[in-house]
Order: sequence, then C-alpha cells, then structure tokens
Amino acid sequence: MNIKQAYAQCEAVTAHHSKTFYRAFSLLPYDDRQAIWAIYAFCRRVDDIVDEGERPDEQLQQFEKQWEAFVAGHTEDDFMWIALRDVFSRYDMDVEPFWHMIEGQKMDLTVHRYDTFAQLLRYCYCVASTVGLMLLPILAPHRRQQLKESAIALGEAMQLTNILRDVGEDMMRGRVYLPREWMNMYGVSEQQIAFGQVTNSFIDLWEHIAQEAENRYADAEKTFSLYPLSARFAVKGAALMYKSILHVVREQQYDVFTKRAFVSEERKKALLQQMGGENVEVG
Repeated sequence: MNIKQAYAQCEAVTAHHSKTFYRAFSLLPYDDRQAIWAIYAFCRRVDDIVDEGERPDEQLQQFEKQWEAFVAGHTEDDFMWIALRDVFSRYDMDVEPFWHMIEGQKMDLTVHRYDTFAQLLRYCYCVASTVGLMLLPILAPHRRQQLKESAIALGEAMQLTNILRDVGEDMMRGRVYLPREWMNMYGVSEQQIAFGQVTNSFIDLWEHIAQEAENRYADAEKTFSLYPLSARFAVKGAALMYKSILHVVREQQYDVFTKRAFVSEERKKALLQQMGGENVEVG
C-alpha cells in the first residue's frame, strides 16, 4: 500500500465516524489535514477496540505492542501505521500523549464509575486532551508550549460534553461517568439514571457538569488567536460545534436517555458562517 492510499483510508475513517471533526479540520492545508486524518485513525482504532472489540483486553494489549514496535521504528503493513509513520517523519511529534491515550482506553476496561470530579478529569485528559496535544505539532508547531494548557482544557470540555450527551447510552454499557460525589450532592441515584428519569435534581447535576465544560471552552478560547489562521478556524470551529451539543440537549429538555443530541448540518453551517469574518487560506 502506498502512502496516498493509506491517507485516503484514514480520511475515510474520519469522515465516516466524526462529521464534526472532519468538517472542522477539512479547511487546513492539504499536508496538515492528511496528518490530522492519520492521528484521528489512530485514536479511532484504539477507541473501537474498547467499545466494540470481541476480546478488548487482548486486542488492546496487542495494539499497545504494535505501538511499542512503532515507537521503536517498525511499521506494520496497515494503512493507519503507514500514514502515521509519514506524519512522524514530517512533524516533530511527541509520543507521550499517544501513550496516555492508550492509558485512558485501558481505564474504560476496568473503571466504570468515578468517585470524584478530579478522577473524571484525569480520564478526560487521557481520552480527549491527548488528542489536542497530538495535534499541536501540526496545528501550531512554534507555539506548542503556549497552547498546551488550553489544548488540555478544550479536550476536557469536549469529553465532558460527550459524557453529558451519552448518559443513557453509557448506562446501557454499564458505565456511569457522572461523579458520585456530585450525584450524592444532588440526590441523583444510579437507579434514576437506569430508568431514564429526567428530574429537577438530574437537570441540576447535568448543568453543574455543563458549567465545568463551558468554563473550559472559555479558557481555551482565550488562546485561539495564537494559532496560525487556518488552524485557528479549524480549532475554533470544532469547539463551537461541540459546545453546541450542550445547547441541543437543553432544547431536547435534557432527554439524554431516548434521544441523541447532534448538531444539525444547518446549525453547523450557521456556526461556520458566524466565524466567516476571518480570511482563511486553504491549501
């Protein structure tokens, strides 16, 4: 398989699994967006092992060995690894967030409840903030240190948004990501969640976590101007579209049990038009 074919498959994976992510980053210069698709394919591969794998423990262990071999210089004949090798040859990549991503996926195999919000944030860092850190060498290679904390904040915000959107779906998988300390504080039980009860106490708990997410979106937004113009548009667009999921849940009366909140194509276009005052150069 040649490198062009490898990247084409990575792009197809991205377009299929995350229309929001794909739309946000599709305006990057050609080489940069190809690299983004490869990184997304890596993250998707490891995430799918945990969520859909027949033997996730064994498969994740095998994936970790493949990653160790990759770091050591070996590249398997697989489109994702081929594309990722090219990314590592063209950009000054940091292996640490990739390791942390695998750590976060391991957590999903063994940890199905979180006692504190601090514990939940560690999980959010591993499975989401790491993505932002993986992308920084591509999006803003000369300002990585300046943007590190805001990239972490944006990842936490996005993962908290995922958690708030997927409460019912996660419960069906035997997972409750809402921190127990706050569930207890608001008087929300797992039984209520299992029965899909949208009570005032559940709404208050949901909004508490949503506020934490929105605070982090606001923190991240403070540094968007430090990104190069095309990357700034992509990051800001991704943040706006993800943040809008929270508004959709509110419009659906907090029903995260029988409805899946998604941002319509019409709303996505409106959000991008809202940003349209910036002159973005596209490769």
